[in-house]
Amino acid sequence: MKTNLLFGIHCHQPIDNFDEVVLSAIAKSYKPFFQTLEEFPKFKCSVHFSGWLLEFIEKKDAELFSLIQKLSPQLEFFSGGFYEPILASIPSADRISQIKKLNTYIKKKFNQTPKGLWLTERVWDNSIISDLKKCGIEYVIVDDYHFIASGYDEKNLNGYFLTEEGGEKIGLFPISQTLRYMIPFGKNSEVNEIIKAHENSAIIFDDGEKFGVWPKTYESVYEKGWLRDFFKKTLGDKKIKVEFFRDFYEKQKPISLAYLPTVSYMEMGEWSLKAKDSLRLEELKALQPQTEKFLKGGIWKNFLTKYQEANWIHKRVLELSKKQTKLKENREEFQEALYKSQCNDVLWHGVFGGIYLPNLRDNAYHYIIECENLLYKQNHNESLDIDFDGELEYKFHTDSLLTILSQKGQILELDIKDKCFNLQNTLTRYEEAYHSKIQKITEKNESSELETIHDNRLEVEEDISLDYDWYLKKSAIEHFSDESFTMESFKKANFNEYGDFANQNFKTETFGKKIKFSKNGGIYRDKKYSSNIQKEFNFKNNKISVGVSFDTKYKKSLKYINEWNLHFPNIKNIKISGQILEDDLKIFSNELIIEDEILDKTIKFKFDRKIEIFIYALNTISQSEEGVDIMSQGITFGTILPFKEKFNFNYSFICE
Repeated sequence: MKTNLLFGIHCHQPIDNFDEVVLSAIAKSYKPFFQTLEEFPKFKCSVHFSGWLLEFIEKKDAELFSLIQKLSPQLEFFSGGFYEPILASIPSADRISQIKKLNTYIKKKFNQTPKGLWLTERVWDNSIISDLKKCGIEYVIVDDYHFIASGYDEKNLNGYFLTEEGGEKIGLFPISQTLRYMIPFGKNSEVNEIIKAHENSAIIFDDGEKFGVWPKTYESVYEKGWLRDFFKKTLGDKKIKVEFFRDFYEKQKPISLAYLPTVSYMEMGEWSLKAKDSLRLEELKALQPQTEKFLKGGIWKNFLTKYQEANWIHKRVLELSKKQTKLKENREEFQEALYKSQCNDVLWHGVFGGIYLPNLRDNAYHYIIECENLLYKQNHNESLDIDFDGELEYKFHTDSLLTILSQKGQILELDIKDKCFNLQNTLTRYEEAYHSKIQKITEKNESSELETIHDNRLEVEEDISLDYDWYLKKSAIEHFSDESFTMESFKKANFNEYGDFANQNFKTETFGKKIKFSKNGGIYRDKKYSSNIQKEFNFKNNKISVGVSFDTKYKKSLKYINEWNLHFPNIKNIKISGQILEDDLKIFSNELIIEDEILDKTIKFKFDRKIEIFIYALNTISQSEEGVDIMSQGITFGTILPFKEKFNFNYSFICE
């Protein structure tokens, strides 16, 4: 009896990824893959490309695009959201529009109408079934883990299943995790035996980037001929029949009815947990192997509670999606920007950078701000709960700036409208499970052994400082400390904090063209000393004026620190009061001037007195396919004002 091999690759790049990165992926993976496939016209291969990547290839590499068109008869094209959103994370209307947009493109360019859909990051939720059916989709790709998490045994997953929601049915093809980890890393003789060990069908549909982009794979897959040998061996094995998913779906009966939980692949569930929970899950799995049915991680949407910056981007997109009906003109332009902002990569983090990559967040904000510019041509103020935390946020549109403030009296978003750039696009320093596994290299590891990125060695050449924040790294944050406050304690966020104003809600006193906040809080030393703070923001075209007044029953001297965190395209291209930020800076001045040659903007802070200013580079430590990355998120600065019992402090932000 023959085993049906259902083989597919999924290819995607984040929206507006650097040209050199995408061109490198084309050269190392996509083009050599299809050039090798061309040598084997009997090998049937299923493919999914995100729409943005297909458009990029069409514009930048006509040779590859023509080759894919030529090979179309031996390809089955899978659909998906055009700009690769997590389908369950966006509104129904947007979901349908994105899938239909890719369907139309595939039909026009490759003369196929997709019946199958690649599920972005294999994030499954029953709520999408009805919309998939409206788009002509008959089956989707999930992981075998989806079924195992629902109680199935791996050995019984050699085919497709049917599921339903409200009477709408759809097919589910489970990818073999064993094959996913073996291809293209194992010996082909072993891979073939594993394929044949599957009764009826062996299903593999995985990242095209594994074939050349992942570490050491270009050499093994192409230079040493792994892929050519794989095609040759599978076609030459009489016990293996290479088949399209669509033909298998039409000819074969489903194994059974199945119902899946809301789930993604196994690793995603682990990554979506908080650091300590993720480590605990690893420990439990080590103690009790083969318990995937019972020990599960979190769900993909947990990333929206794990990283508040991811949640903010996601909820800003939801807010804008709801407002698209208000547009009487430029509707198509707005929707195009909206759909691009829904790209999934920026919203989570696993082995790859994701939310940690500033350029991905910049790209998301570019399209968010583009939507805002299309919505509001004139000055506009509004209050609404954007991030679903039960508290209002406050939006202030002027001709030049869009500023959004939280109920904490802090700036959450600060957009330069003509540049579609968010200066507040910083990232809080979070603890990650893999931080505990980072090791300093004691000797060079020259191993040539091919490994998956899940086996990355997290090694660094020098000791690194793992610092975490207990408050969000936003702007106009109020801290109260004492003489022990230093640059080092500021950087490490371990200074003595005596106030309750840095991460607590304020009361909104007035809201209109300006906004005023107040809070009755305390200074906490031997006891709580009643304290009150008043904050007022005024907004003009390119200027924000801020006034802060404070008084306390505490009688001894304190230090007030006003903290701002600002993001720039590249801090190597900024000058701070004429200096390049090569190390920590301490300045004593009544102004702070930041010049950015990329944005071609000058940011000025003017203070009502000469004041001490601490400035440092805000960096985060993240995991990547190469191991460990130190990512520059921008700069942090604090103005330090000694006082006793009360003070008034006025300053302004100007962008020109």
